[in-house]
Order: sequence, then C-alpha cells, then structure tokens
Amino acid sequence: MSKVCERLHEIFNEMKRFYFPFNENEIPLNGIYILFEKGEKINGFDRIVRIGTHTGKDQLRSRLKQHFLNENKDRSIFRKNIGRALLNKEKDPFLKFWELDLTTRENKEKFSNLIDFGKQRQIEKRVSRYIQENFSFVVFEIKNKEKRLELESKIISTVSLCKKCKPSKNWLGLFSPKEKIRESGLWLVNELYKEPLKEDGLKVLENLKKTRR
Repeated sequence: MSKVCERLHEIFNEMKRFYFPFNENEIPLNGIYILFEKGEKINGFDRIVRIGTHTGKDQLRSRLKQHFLNENKDRSIFRKNIGRALLNKEKDPFLKFWELDLTTRENKEKFSNLIDFGKQRQIEKRVSRYIQENFSFVVFEIKNKEKRLELESKIISTVSLCKKCKPSKNWLGLFSPKEKIRESGLWLVNELYKEPLKEDGLKVLENLKKTRR
C-alpha cells in the first residue's frame, strides 16, 4: 500500500464504527462517511469500499438513511450499484429495468408500464438486507460544503490510486456491470484516479479522528 493510503486505513479503522441499526443522533449533520464491507481486508485493516458525502445543508444523516433504509434505488446510486451487481451476478434480465430512473414524471409515464414493480420491491428488499448486514461506516464532521467535496475527492483518489488496495476474489463488486467499480475495488465511478491526499490532508484527518473516537 502507499504510505498515505495505509495511514488513511489506520485512521478510519481506529474511529468509532457504526453498524445497522445506528443512532442517527450520534452522526453529525454535515460531513463525510467511509464505508467498510464484510470480508474485505487489506494489510490487517478493514478495507475502505466507498467514500461519500452530501451537497445539501445538514443532509449527512438523510444520505445515510437513503443508503441503508429508504428502498428507492433512484435516490441512492450506492443502492443502485448494489442491485446491479446482485442482478448481474445472477444474469437476471430484470437488470435492464433496474437501470431505468423513475424520478421524473416523464420517465414514470414512459416506463412504468414496462416494469414489474413487485419484482422491483423484492430486489429493493434484497439490497437493503445486503447493505444492512454487510456494511459498517465511520463519519467525521466537515461543515463547509466546498471543503467536504474537496476532501471526499482526494480520499477517493488516494484509495483508487493505491495499487495494493484491491478487492478480495469474493467481492460482490466484481460482478458489477460498471468497469470502474470492478477495477477500482470501490462502489464508486466518480472522482477516481484524480488528485490524492498529501501530508497536510492527513493531518486534517488526524485532528478530526480525535473528535470521533
């Protein structure tokens, strides 16, 4: 592992860990979350599999609930990607319908008659069960939106650029139809392979860690 990536894993593995069901009152209103997945290890640490944040003010708790609780793939790209991998692994033809985004009225009118909503609800429940049983996370507070987005991008880039930080052979993401997910070992397609963290960025995280033990 790169020194910075290894230190990132060390920092985040030492922070207070949240598992489902979690107490949302212990989570800051604004910040970044780091996800870990059962069975994914690197150099003795739980391997980081997703880094995320939010753009709206005071929406971190809501964002996490969209991932863990709200059964609506079109409000959580993370849920959508989990469903994609589950369906692709089983070569389920429903994948092409899972891809459809029904958030707009136009798309609802255009595609609703094509979709078996009973089947879609079943998959949403499978996705919820998989996420709730297999993922844990840490969080840290970053109040400023621009700083949040910048730090999120640099953490993603640091992990994706690390040549040793790769998934296990049993990782569900290897069945993703998204090449970037399979190659990066992260449940992400954006902000990969850009500008990584430097030592000053690590110091910021070190200081934040002290407040989230």
